[in-house]
Amino acid sequence: MGVRKDLKRAKRRTDLADRAGVETVRDARGTVREARTAALAPRRTTGTTADIPYTNAAEAPDAVVLRREQHGTWHPVTAADFAREVTAVAKGLIAAGLGPGDRVAVMSRTRYEWAVLDFAIWSAGGQSVPVYATSSAEQVEWIVRDSGARYVVTETAQNTATVTTATAVHPAPPRVWELDAGGLADLTALGADVADEEVTKRRTALTPDTAATVCYTSGTTGRPKGCVLTHANLHAEAANTVELLHPVFKEVTDQVASTLLFLPLAHILGRTIQIACLLGRIEIGHFPSIKPDELRPALKAFRPTFLVGVPYLFEKIHDTGRATAEKLGRGASFERAHRIAVRFGEAHLNRFLGRGKGPGPGLYAAWALYDLLVYRRVRKELGGRVRYAISGGSPLERDLNLFFYAAGVMVYEGYGLTETTAAATIVPPLSPRPGTVGLPVPGTAVRIADDGEVCVKGGIVFGSYWNNPDATGAVLDDGWFRTGDLGFLDEDGYLAITGRKKDIIVTSGGKNVSPSVLEDRLRSRPPVGQCLVVGDNRPFVAALITLDPETVAHWLSVRKMPADTPMSEVVRDPRMRADVQRAVDYANEAVSRAESIRAFTLVDGEFTEENGLLTPSLKVKRRAAQEAYAQEIEALYS
Repeated sequence: MGVRKDLKRAKRRTDLADRAGVETVRDARGTVREARTAALAPRRTTGTTADIPYTNAAEAPDAVVLRREQHGTWHPVTAADFAREVTAVAKGLIAAGLGPGDRVAVMSRTRYEWAVLDFAIWSAGGQSVPVYATSSAEQVEWIVRDSGARYVVTETAQNTATVTTATAVHPAPPRVWELDAGGLADLTALGADVADEEVTKRRTALTPDTAATVCYTSGTTGRPKGCVLTHANLHAEAANTVELLHPVFKEVTDQVASTLLFLPLAHILGRTIQIACLLGRIEIGHFPSIKPDELRPALKAFRPTFLVGVPYLFEKIHDTGRATAEKLGRGASFERAHRIAVRFGEAHLNRFLGRGKGPGPGLYAAWALYDLLVYRRVRKELGGRVRYAISGGSPLERDLNLFFYAAGVMVYEGYGLTETTAAATIVPPLSPRPGTVGLPVPGTAVRIADDGEVCVKGGIVFGSYWNNPDATGAVLDDGWFRTGDLGFLDEDGYLAITGRKKDIIVTSGGKNVSPSVLEDRLRSRPPVGQCLVVGDNRPFVAALITLDPETVAHWLSVRKMPADTPMSEVVRDPRMRADVQRAVDYANEAVSRAESIRAFTLVDGEFTEENGLLTPSLKVKRRAAQEAYAQEIEALYS
């Protein structure tokens, strides 16, 4: 497949491989405690991310930088067209009274207008405040009030109603424009009499150290905090990522880089990918949903060459393949295809990395058979041209990574937080290492503290939380950001994340358990939807498990049971419990017996954003879930 040919070709290009060079620092015992890489893009002393559309328009006015979906067709948007639209909206914001440094909240799903707004707000001298489209009135009230946003752009009438309700008690409610009601056209009309020179004046007055955006954390453990990210932060992330990845992509593939962006632009990863693509003049399209059933048709129409997603997407595509095979009576065949893929991927990567002989003739023959039967269908689900993907947000289960590699899609993992302007580490393109989240992004250093906490330093690290000096001081020390995550560096400086410091469970027997390892593996196996591992100050580790509705529907269909069978009946079915037990057994393979899940309960319901148990980035709100299911947790130990 193409990705393996790419790696073989790249093997000859040591100059590209060396771009990801890393320096490691060891302690007295020889353990790697710090890894750092030199920047590939120098820190800017002038100019900002606001300049990107205008630089593109001046240097390559006819280059297609975006594609916009309208009535089922993807229409090209040139660099000159995009810059003109950004200017027109910026003029509207200026006419509305936006002053330098003022903040504009944007409450919308991922769509083309988000890109226009982000650069228009910056070009008018303002700062953007992203808000998830699914945010509650309480969350919107806090973010708008705390950030001091005087203007809000919403997507839908429902979003507008939420903002209106949330800010009704504010002394001066913000001015609101709605995208679905022609908000950008209204802004364009409003700014018709503002001179283009005013936009240029405001844009060129910005400096790299000017605050660009206030991004609020997901709030898994309390009220969200606003991370102040500067234009220098955004440039350090975007420019170094482009310099690391894009030259390799161009050199070792015959493809023109393009991607369909479906991650929420309210999340910093989606935003920085958008900035990086525009900086590198890499074509991007926008899609408002990450749900596989909705996303698949868009992938097939847009046909991207690389993707940026979260483990949920790759898990769902894998599960869809299994479900399709089971409907055709070939469930056992899919399971064999999965096992062959993992073995083949492991052996092939070991040969590339110089650690083994590679797949033997029998394994190659088995892979070729299942490529015809299974793996090519996986590639088709992603649009047919995807050879590379980046996964972030949480660890991707290692076997799943190897499955996609054998299917012709190399998934590179990365790790980062809002406070690190998205990725702090990423697996370098010519040195894949499934099971790790890679090396520091160029210009970044990663250090492991004495207690195992991961610390990050570099141009990507934020400078403060908005209006919260105490919280800032608690996590920043001499430029090092204490992430709250636990991990270790291997011999070559690759980072592996083992858990979240505040989530560590201490059983009554004194055993420290990281629930994330168990939870990540559990979620990677159907029929598990979401899960919560518990056991703090308890005699053993247990788990609350929800069932994935799509998997349940398929499960009922295969067993010729009524589609409307109550979930309360499904969770009691011994066959379902046996299927879940297999998922639990798989999770337990990664830990010692003392850390393993000894009991579980299937709960009749889901963890969702709507019921307050999931963040918009699909992380479980542990405290809220424990409170919601307190009775079920007690029953596990009674």
